[in-house]
Amino acid sequence: MAPNRGPGAKDVYVHEIDRTPEYVEFIQKLTAFHEKRGTSFEPEPRLPTMHGHVNVDLLKLYKAVISKGGYDELNKVQKAWGALAAELGMHHTDSKGTGQLSFQLKQDFYRYLAAYWIYDQHGREPPPKEILEQQSCASKFGPVLTRTVENFKHSASRSGMETPTRDERQSEGTPVSGNRASGRLREAPPQRVPFQPETGPSRQPRQASSHHATPTAANTTAINTGHGSNLSHVQHPNHHLPQHHNPNNPLHVIQAQQAAVRGASSAYTPTNPETASRLVELFEPRPPISVPLRPVSTPGNNPEFVKRQRQLRAVAGAPDTQLPVRPAIPGIGFEGPNIYMRCLQALRSGIPAEQSFALNHLVKISFERGDKYKFESFLGLAEGLIEKALEVGSLFYHIEWQIAYFSDPDTSDIAILDGLNGTDDILERIGRLSPKSILDYMQSADFSDRLLRITEAVLTIRNMVMLVENAIYMADVYPLKDLLCILLHLPSLEMLVEIKHFALDIAEQLTPWLILDSDDPLYRTLLAQLDSTDRGTILTSLRAISRISMNLEATNKMQNVPAVVLQNIMNWLLLNDEELMDACLDFLYQYTAVVANVESLLKAVNMEHVVPHLVRLLAHGAKRVKEDRVLEPERKAPASEEVATLPPDLQERLTNTDEPQRCYNWLQSLFEEDSESHITQIAIWQAYQNSFRAVASSSRNMLSAADFIRNVSHVFVNARAQIIRRQRADQSDLFIIEGIRARALPINPETKEEYCPCRWMVVKGPYLKKCNQFFLGGQTMWHHVLTTHLGVVIGEAGKIEDKEINASCDWEDCKKYSKPTQIKLSELARHLKTHFPSAQKRSFAEGSEAAAKRQRKAYITPAKTMSLAWEQTIVTRDERNPKVEQAAGIPLSAVLVLRNIARNVVKTESEEQLLKKHEMGAEGGGWNEKLFRPVIARLFEVMTENKALADYITSLLQLVQDD
Repeated sequence: MAPNRGPGAKDVYVHEIDRTPEYVEFIQKLTAFHEKRGTSFEPEPRLPTMHGHVNVDLLKLYKAVISKGGYDELNKVQKAWGALAAELGMHHTDSKGTGQLSFQLKQDFYRYLAAYWIYDQHGREPPPKEILEQQSCASKFGPVLTRTVENFKHSASRSGMETPTRDERQSEGTPVSGNRASGRLREAPPQRVPFQPETGPSRQPRQASSHHATPTAANTTAINTGHGSNLSHVQHPNHHLPQHHNPNNPLHVIQAQQAAVRGASSAYTPTNPETASRLVELFEPRPPISVPLRPVSTPGNNPEFVKRQRQLRAVAGAPDTQLPVRPAIPGIGFEGPNIYMRCLQALRSGIPAEQSFALNHLVKISFERGDKYKFESFLGLAEGLIEKALEVGSLFYHIEWQIAYFSDPDTSDIAILDGLNGTDDILERIGRLSPKSILDYMQSADFSDRLLRITEAVLTIRNMVMLVENAIYMADVYPLKDLLCILLHLPSLEMLVEIKHFALDIAEQLTPWLILDSDDPLYRTLLAQLDSTDRGTILTSLRAISRISMNLEATNKMQNVPAVVLQNIMNWLLLNDEELMDACLDFLYQYTAVVANVESLLKAVNMEHVVPHLVRLLAHGAKRVKEDRVLEPERKAPASEEVATLPPDLQERLTNTDEPQRCYNWLQSLFEEDSESHITQIAIWQAYQNSFRAVASSSRNMLSAADFIRNVSHVFVNARAQIIRRQRADQSDLFIIEGIRARALPINPETKEEYCPCRWMVVKGPYLKKCNQFFLGGQTMWHHVLTTHLGVVIGEAGKIEDKEINASCDWEDCKKYSKPTQIKLSELARHLKTHFPSAQKRSFAEGSEAAAKRQRKAYITPAKTMSLAWEQTIVTRDERNPKVEQAAGIPLSAVLVLRNIARNVVKTESEEQLLKKHEMGAEGGGWNEKLFRPVIARLFEVMTENKALADYITSLLQLVQDD
């Protein structure tokens, strides 16, 4: 993971979730555990860090806490949770942020993992959720591993949490000075409840008993005022009458919840504690259930309905009467709207200062909270932003755009836009506008402020439609399409470049959910942008057009594309701009899928130049890949006790060498190191004696067996004498030398060159055996065969007479001259040299290049490999089968465009005209023959060398050759 530089600190990494199979299985287990336990569970809780909010990997947190001894042990160490957060990649530069981060991390483990930790690691049933998850991790109720209901009750009693009696309770109106002295906060004063006269009977009914609760006026008022407008309309005319204590009664549920929030109160203290049941001390009210509510657009809460009613009354000529405003109810506490509603109401107010405040915050909210900020949750927000953005018309034209939300708007006024069905003639209206004289680099302060507010409104829409839900919602808001047409047809001024790019971004997110025909104003507007010289404008317009109806069942036909646009696209394909090429190919893929469009393409551009360039793009970004495939694996020859005989020249030279040099050279010539092999001491000693019997019989000195064994360890560093103890009593111990093995072919101890055996078959007694003498190089072996086996005499200066001889080739497994034949010696020599090794010496002297290459051992037969080379373009992995590589990028788009052309060009009228010319004597073949015949060889080459594109090229060749 790439490090992130902290200010003046070491390299740290940012905490991220590794979605491995282990993580997915762990989250599934946690989800099932919390569902069974009846507790809430959030799989990816968010924590604020210095790098922004991050989602916690609960598996990493779980493993980290376990590695440090568990939750209870970690709580015993001071600042342990802060250190753990740093280890997990969560960092803060200030102490305040570190404290908040460590507490929230501890709270996440306590809430989501503590119970599972007890169950998983200790095999015990975790404590009830009432004394674990429903309590804060900051509560001093002891370790969670040993927490029980009894411990929880005693701890609560010691901490003073149980409800005091009336005698023990201090006056609520008098603050305690000791609280401030001990650092505690001052207690809140009692709530002032307005007096409400009793309307019920003065006597209690006979059925009332100690098991019935009588709510007071204070409680009733708390119910009416404490829960906002949802309960403010509920009236209790008989609130002094006795109520049965039904747990399902909403009144008692609300009272219990308020009691849990406010703490102890005299209204909930039994009149006689001695006769009250002790079971109520353990009772805890059920936590409030949060029900997600979505506002529904109604005439009572959506001002757009009111606006439409006013417009309808204005059209009908009726007076504009407003409904009386409901007076505010005094005594109801209201904290005020949240920032979302504050910005929405400020935007609707029309006050410039309020709108500036609203738009500034809406831009921030839409950028930071774009994943949750939805239009459908804030009724009127979309309409308010669009109306604010439409004010751009009054800045640059003599017009003030307005939206009419009724069925038949006045078409005579070009400033009135149809808000229900969209304005079909919006482009014609824009064409009739008279622009104002605006200087690009000099504006008034009021003009700049208005333009800034308009830009912020468009930017807010752009940020919000990046969310798919918002894009789907805005696709049904027809005034937005009119707004995009207006923005994209504004004058060509530098001050408007930014707002036009925002409009194109909005169009790119909207078009996948729109059905646009060739006459649609937005479609024509996007096509007009392709005549621009701005690269960003061209890119976004191409993407927006290519994505029309992408997420719908309708087909994007992309008709009536001007010829100049098609010519521009073909020119852009020639540029070395991958992003622009990719956008152009996406456009052409959609465009060539329709037969009529291929006909237009043939008329607008020279396809004989386009097709070869598309074929060249099949190798875009390709690289040559080489790979060695193993045909036969490497083999190791088994070790043998048989030691090869010394070659004649080496035998003669070593015979005249003194010890111990003779022993060194003999070992180097006939043995090599092998850590996995060994040879018996008796076998190597006997082989040494047999090689130098003539020396042993002479007066010259010979090494003893002990000295010889010691010399083996001097020549080969890793060789050592060992004894293999036998288990059976009838077997003697085996004395071996481990770490060496006999060579199959001797080598020259000085040059390290291998000797080659003579495999000429000779008669030895009743059997045919190989000559098996060793020689260096082919020249010495050739002289040996001539003189020894063929009986040819070599003259002076090495000259040989070329005469006819009666001879045969008795080389092992040779079938050419198996019988004696009259043949010239030169001809026989040419054949025999095929059996001899090359005359070129292979020098393996230390430090040479050949020695560096010869790292393998002589007893190892190298693997047979085959080198393969092919072209590889960009590929992607299949999500369902990661082992499968699929083509991607520009090469894939290019082959798809070629396939569309080959499939649809034969269905055009130009194909019929070309075939008629063929019947009149012109060159044969249709358009496929004309376009693809020059590149057919390259297509076959790509098919054979590019595995990812092979299937696509195959289908393309089938279309071309079938034609």
